Amino acid sequence: MASKTTEKTKKTKALAQTSRKILITGGTGFLGTHIVRQFLGAGEKNLRVMASSVPVWMRDAGVDAAEGSVTNREDVANAVKNVSAIFHLAGRVSRDNEDAAAMNKIHVEGTRILCEAAKEAGVKTLILASSSGTIACSETEKIFDETYPTPLETISRWAYYVSKHYQEKTALENFQGEGLKLVVLNPSLLLGTEDERLSSTKPVLDFLARKIPYTPSGGLNFVDARDAAAAFINALERGRHREKYLLGAANMTFAEFFGRLERLSKVSAPMIRVPKQLAMTGASLINSIYKNWNKPSPIQPKEVEQAEYFWYFDSAKAEDELNFTPREPNETLQDTIAYLRENFLGDGVFK
Repeated sequence: MASKTTEKTKKTKALAQTSRKILITGGTGFLGTHIVRQFLGAGEKNLRVMASSVPVWMRDAGVDAAEGSVTNREDVANAVKNVSAIFHLAGRVSRDNEDAAAMNKIHVEGTRILCEAAKEAGVKTLILASSSGTIACSETEKIFDETYPTPLETISRWAYYVSKHYQEKTALENFQGEGLKLVVLNPSLLLGTEDERLSSTKPVLDFLARKIPYTPSGGLNFVDARDAAAAFINALERGRHREKYLLGAANMTFAEFFGRLERLSKVSAPMIRVPKQLAMTGASLINSIYKNWNKPSPIQPKEVEQAEYFWYFDSAKAEDELNFTPREPNETLQDTIAYLRENFLGDGVFK
């Protein structure tokens, strides 16, 4: 009996050693957390998360922690060992062009390091998280799809989107070869629950806290992080090699967006409308004054500038090929409001 038990234990250990992992870089972020939760909910046992720190709840759920940075070759080499597929989500979101070097280091250099290590380790699939802003951005209410080229002349104003464009190029150049699959997903503004770092939902928080002084003249697209996460997971099997997929739920002017937030939250939307050029000039002036005082500015000129553009697109390709199914926009907005009130404002503060 003892010998049978020993033999069974050996087989179990051997199976555990040969089961290949799914690696999620940046798996503790807003999107990454939802991907991890959905994988765990579906019974996936072979997950590895790479981040500077992996939370206890993930470790307790059986997630393999690979703490480190995608810009460190040794950390990356260890993270990609015995991995079959990678979700590359690690990144930095900033609207400040002074952060350009830091964003390029993570998005471009980090992606190159990861692709090289992944190929060497025999990884077959890479799912890259980019941004809809590398495709869909215009001064008019034009609706884009994946057939449009990157509007480099427009997005060159903003270091974040330029870094994401070159991240895509880096992945396409460095993760290619026989039997490899690279899929690029381009979600819009992520909203919903569990954005602990406010990396994406801060505009809604600012609205609830009445920190937005006027209504911009541009428009946005947003998507529920839970729906984007499901599309990322589906891309493992359904995504086509070297294809891009836009993920968005709704195109809205900022006036429409603030109107919905007002109805759902009972917080009044900003009444003031400012012409585009005056808004950008005023933001730059205020920012300069605060810089002279060596104080953080309440207004970021690049954020103001971006809000005067339209970020509209069509997600039909992702719906057809990845079974991307965005929920009703009001559900996402209501859940975002409830989450932010409970975790950052105190429930009922602005009721």
